[in-house]
Amino acid sequence: MFSRLAISSRLQQLAHQLQIPSFRASPITTKTYATMVDHSKWKFNHTMLRVKDPQKSLDYYKLLGLSLVNKIEFPDNKFDLYFLAYDGPKSASPGHHFSDREGVLELTHNYGSENDSSFTINNGNKDPHKGFGHICVSVDNIQAACQRIEDAGYKFQKKLTDGRMRSIAFALDPDGYWVEIIGQNNVDATKDIKTTETSAYRFNHSMIRIKDPEKSLKFYQEVMGMTLLRTSEQKEAGFTLYFLGYPGDFEVPKPEDTPNGVNPLAQKEGLLELTWNYGTEKEEGKVYHNGNDEPQGFGHICISVDDLDQACQFMEDKKVNWKKRLTDGRMKNVAFVLDPDEYWVEIIQNETLKK
Repeated sequence: MFSRLAISSRLQQLAHQLQIPSFRASPITTKTYATMVDHSKWKFNHTMLRVKDPQKSLDYYKLLGLSLVNKIEFPDNKFDLYFLAYDGPKSASPGHHFSDREGVLELTHNYGSENDSSFTINNGNKDPHKGFGHICVSVDNIQAACQRIEDAGYKFQKKLTDGRMRSIAFALDPDGYWVEIIGQNNVDATKDIKTTETSAYRFNHSMIRIKDPEKSLKFYQEVMGMTLLRTSEQKEAGFTLYFLGYPGDFEVPKPEDTPNGVNPLAQKEGLLELTWNYGTEKEEGKVYHNGNDEPQGFGHICISVDDLDQACQFMEDKKVNWKKRLTDGRMKNVAFVLDPDEYWVEIIQNETLKK
């Protein structure tokens, strides 16, 4: 076999003899292909909140119909993790492994905080530490659902009857986190119904405030592979809401098929709401608190993926800002990425889809 150099030299000689303009042989190049991932198999798995007293928090969220689907104890590190989700026959993912779900709430308890009078939670809604906003549960009959929460002795940040928006409420959990309550049915159609079935509830979304929607939408769509499912512009109030998620088998109802005044995504779980207050994109430096700097509260959101190594390589190719790579530290089964506002995004393996 002739070497590439020999062939090139012979071609140069022939070109000279035939008076063809001389040329050089092209160098051999190796094309690098980007890592491919299947975002259709990814799930917005959970939202993590730190809590002071786990029993009080568990009692509250069980009142809302959530079930404890997993608990991970770390006695050496002095903290426990509680994973709650809707798990009844009518739920979106009955009986699924906790990593193979959307709409999971992770509560993190650091031992001893329940007995520490100085320990408080930052709920993300007070200046100068605003960032995380709320979680949201959609319910069948909103008036009856809110009355049930109030009858159990819990407070509200906003009742249905407060303000101009009479179709949403904000309840307060034991740590002061805001829990938005929205209806799956028209608010006028449910006003005289006195009962509510928690088996119909959905952990609908988690809200975080963002500085620059262009950067955040690019990150969550192009890196995390989410789809922008709904945009709600509130120009007079000076803000816009973006709702993103993994559609999966969920079909967004057409406007004509949605009862008047009902959020078309009310039946879905695993939504991320990004709130953009106009003008923040022009401010210098960080605008929002990520919940992991002091004072702490909200911890992270989490995406479960079909192939953890492949997903992390994809993110490496996208040049994400890492908080923790898979290879960092002792825990080799989780990674953390920072979004444009430095909120933490955990990446875990969907154990049901593990190859």
